[in-house]
Amino acid sequence: MINPGDPPRDPAQEGLLLWLASRLGVVALVVVGAQAMMEGDAVPPPFLERWKHWDASLLATIAEHGYDGAPGSEPDAGLPAFFPGMPLALRAVHLVVGDWTVAGLLISFVAGAVAMTALARLAEFEGPAGTGRRAVLALLLWPMAVFLFAGYSESLFLAFAVPAWLAARRGRWPLAAALAAGASCVRITGLFLALALIVEFFARRRPVRQLARQAGWLLLPFVPLVLYSVYQHSRTGDWLAWKSAQEAGWGRHMVWPWESLITTWNSAMGEGRFAWAFRFEIAGAIVGVVLVLVLLYLRRWSEFVYVGLQVGALLCSAYYLSVPRSALLWWPLFILIAKASGGQAPWRRWIIIVYALVVGPLMALNVLIFADGAWVG
Repeated sequence: MINPGDPPRDPAQEGLLLWLASRLGVVALVVVGAQAMMEGDAVPPPFLERWKHWDASLLATIAEHGYDGAPGSEPDAGLPAFFPGMPLALRAVHLVVGDWTVAGLLISFVAGAVAMTALARLAEFEGPAGTGRRAVLALLLWPMAVFLFAGYSESLFLAFAVPAWLAARRGRWPLAAALAAGASCVRITGLFLALALIVEFFARRRPVRQLARQAGWLLLPFVPLVLYSVYQHSRTGDWLAWKSAQEAGWGRHMVWPWESLITTWNSAMGEGRFAWAFRFEIAGAIVGVVLVLVLLYLRRWSEFVYVGLQVGALLCSAYYLSVPRSALLWWPLFILIAKASGGQAPWRRWIIIVYALVVGPLMALNVLIFADGAWVG
């Protein structure tokens, strides 16, 4: 409860404090967990070595050598699937810090701080007092939140996308378009953001003259997507090189959704760690479908487009891959959780508590698994 004499709350400051505290928590968990998982007198790998896995290594390769890979080695067919925003940022930061892993961690740290402050402001703009900090907490506890710490592209994308959405909500369309263009440099998800901004723009009632004057800004987020396609076409002769790279690198191609479900289900019913990974994928798909239906019921058309197109693409892939990880980019999910756990009714406060108790341990587990070099998401 807020007393009349209390100073005004700053949701951005609350979001930033949660972000900083969670980063310290991840560091402590990895340091302690690394030693706890060692047998006998074995010494765990250095801290930085535990963050060089999977996409972080591929992004560093692009930053250092370009999309042809390291000289003298067979180029990874999946490299063009990564948009140039994160490699360019890595290259710039590497000029200062001199280590690719440190550069990736620094980018995610700073970008995540920007994203969390923007999410807190956006959620507070959308809901009652306290929605901002609860939305940030819900995102930081998501089972795949380890990718916000690692040198991956999720934090950088959110650092552009969430402020872009906040600017659009406030009617600042030139700023929204410019920030969305930055998001389009980082991930193909920028395409879905650009389409959602168009829906958001025309869903708001304004004079026709004002619509005509501002509508041109909506083309800006598509520019990086076009330029990247032109660049890859000059290299490979393929206008959709990013899509072809996903097919070549991870076997992802479009199928009917029931075919994808059957393939994923069969993998999930197997044994071992990968079976559990596919069970996570199915759980993430269920969350995605429910979220899309809720947004449709609430008639939140622009958010329905943003999330719905992603869920549709993920569920029509050859098999479910990175669905829970992609959910890190679905900020409407975390705002809805935050809004549901607010209000005067005491039972509502239990929503965020139960959520934290269920997903928090999964988040900690995935941090340890990732730091151990195993596949997560």
